[in-house]
Amino acid sequence: MYNGLGFAGLMFITGMPTAPGLLPPPADGSSRDHGEVGPFKVEQPMVLGHESAGVITQVGDKVTSLKVGDRVAMEPGVPCRRCERCREGRYNLCYDMAFAATPPVDGTLAKYYTLPGDFCYKLPDHVTLEEGAVVEPLSVGVHIVRQGGVKPGDSVVVYGAGPVGLVCMAVAKAFGATKIIAVDINEERLNFATDYCATHGFRPAKEAPEASAARLIQENDLGPGADVVIDATGAEPCIQQSIHAVRVGGTYVQGGMGKPDVNFPIMTACTKELTIKGSFRYASGDYALAVELISSGKIDVKKLITQHVKFQDAEAAFHEVKAAKGIKSLIEGPANMSI
Repeated sequence: MYNGLGFAGLMFITGMPTAPGLLPPPADGSSRDHGEVGPFKVEQPMVLGHESAGVITQVGDKVTSLKVGDRVAMEPGVPCRRCERCREGRYNLCYDMAFAATPPVDGTLAKYYTLPGDFCYKLPDHVTLEEGAVVEPLSVGVHIVRQGGVKPGDSVVVYGAGPVGLVCMAVAKAFGATKIIAVDINEERLNFATDYCATHGFRPAKEAPEASAARLIQENDLGPGADVVIDATGAEPCIQQSIHAVRVGGTYVQGGMGKPDVNFPIMTACTKELTIKGSFRYASGDYALAVELISSGKIDVKKLITQHVKFQDAEAAFHEVKAAKGIKSLIEGPANMSI
């Protein structure tokens, strides 16, 4: 549980909500994201977790596509399904979204969790529950790369070699990008990125954004600049460098979130006539595509799981995140606990 100040330990709650069209899979695996509650006010202890997979234990009477015993990846946000954004498939922008671990909605780090049947994605037999738990962050990468319109032969620069940046690189490679440059100030993460899927790594120096971008372009033989640049950090210096690193007529995608307002090189963006897009969570088709990318072997998400912890020792995973250690910490489900 989270009490607004930090990890508050385990809580035992009886009962499990059900409704027609809903089914509750026990969350057997949940990865820990690198983030904060931010502006949301936590008034009562809240269950954390939104990156999970589980095994279905019960189905609603209107569920026909799944059955008890199926292993599924769990999409943790349920929209209203009625608003204009929902009807056009962009339900990630629904004002009435109920998203796991976003106050006041409890998260998935529990023995049971209830979801609509169409927000549970059956895992093929050869895909593990561990991989299923990483479908959520991979879906974020799928959405960002689709926003960027990455296509075969493209050059892609990704600022930030953390979890979001890494899945963006992996998806860009799966989409056919031939040159993928990871940018980070952390040498260990850069090395991980180049071992994982990036073709090149670049470490910015303390220099002006234009100078850093020019050096990146020159050292990586990008000609007029990258076709697509993705910022997965939200850091102002990275955003500024990104605009200078993308080619004329190219595409820039803001995938990371930082401070609310930044100094932005608007003149450069205009004179380059850039396509600039934001990206938030994931929308229609992203989760299913993420499962397919794992199932087909085009993306190996197992390498992203750098720590396993027991459910009762979940606090250790939060300390790893705070210390910026590893990539993804997987918290095992409470199936064997007496709750």
